[in-house]
Amino acid sequence: MSHEAARYPLLLDVTGRRVVVVGGGPVAARRARPLAAAGADLHVVAPFVSEPLAELIADGRASWSPRDYTDGDLGGAWLVHTATGDPDVDDAVAAAADAQRTWCVRADDAARSAAWTPAVARVGDVIVAVSAGADPRRAARLRTAVQTAVETGGLPTRPQRAPLRGSVALVGGGPGDPGLITTRGRQLLAEADVVVVDRLAPRALLDELDDDVQVIDVGKTPGHHPIPQDQINRLLVEHAQAGRRVVRLKGGDPFVLGRGGEEAAACRAAGVAVTVVPGVTSAVAVPAAAGIPVTHRGLSKQFTVVSGHEGLDWSNLAGTEGTLVFLMGVSLLADTTSQLIAHGMDPDTPAAVVEDGFGPGQRVTTAPLSGIARAAAEVGAKPPAVVVVGDVAALAVTGG
Repeated sequence: MSHEAARYPLLLDVTGRRVVVVGGGPVAARRARPLAAAGADLHVVAPFVSEPLAELIADGRASWSPRDYTDGDLGGAWLVHTATGDPDVDDAVAAAADAQRTWCVRADDAARSAAWTPAVARVGDVIVAVSAGADPRRAARLRTAVQTAVETGGLPTRPQRAPLRGSVALVGGGPGDPGLITTRGRQLLAEADVVVVDRLAPRALLDELDDDVQVIDVGKTPGHHPIPQDQINRLLVEHAQAGRRVVRLKGGDPFVLGRGGEEAAACRAAGVAVTVVPGVTSAVAVPAAAGIPVTHRGLSKQFTVVSGHEGLDWSNLAGTEGTLVFLMGVSLLADTTSQLIAHGMDPDTPAAVVEDGFGPGQRVTTAPLSGIARAAAEVGAKPPAVVVVGDVAALAVTGG
């Protein structure tokens, strides 16, 4: 077995324990920062220190002896890092540490070091340490790849022990394309015990879950809500109170016409820990899929997101100088357009209907406001769809 292969990996709790860093340059600073973050009693020995080290010292997270290293500087140390750039000094530090049976990490010569610091990926409570022998750059590249895979749910990070306390995460999945969920949302989904999913959420991601993850479908269609909202709230609370990690996977953003506020309030009222992970809202993303910016210089400085149902302030909407974006508005499109025109909006205002944005059935239909309902009916437009009214709709890229 090679000397490098014989190294023994270990994670250390350095909280409150004295750690000495000899050297004040950038390499010493890179070693010092994670030690300070881990709560070490950190002491730096160097005639001069770089700005990152000076900040640690000024913040009280490290102490400093502003001079060259001398015998006795390692007294009481549990761990030593030496990064002076002077081989003779590093030799002396390493020898002193070895004599008092303290582990010493040398920055100048890994082969002569008694201990190594791996490249570390930290994502939540997951810590992955990567070592590649005496090749730190290779280790750093591997670390970055592992961290990306953990953050995006590409590795099996789901805890196998029940949590001490259940929780709920309201995760916005974006407009439906699995690639548009945030990395944080993907990570929480990979760790879930229970997933309560909407109809318009990125359901393809469910295929990646462990077989024993419970998936509860609460999808709604226009006019058909098989599981009422108060029952959904109870499901979230009950599973969390049973000690499970619950993800409420929604389409778009949970706080944009997604009832996320109600679900968060229900969890908090029951004493359940709740996290909100924003998503890419369909109100912006679906028009973008059709080439429509909701704001555009010279055309629109603002946009209004509207639930396409009854009881709206038509006078205010018809008088807006910006873009109107209607979610869930296809079934009432004829009434919407007639109300806007009746309350003063120009019948020639550009309008567009974008169906299945970012999905395989994406289709864009455009017409003036006075004719968009008829045009949508002629092509059989159906949900999920977003209706855009305003000058920016003229920028749409039409077709399938």
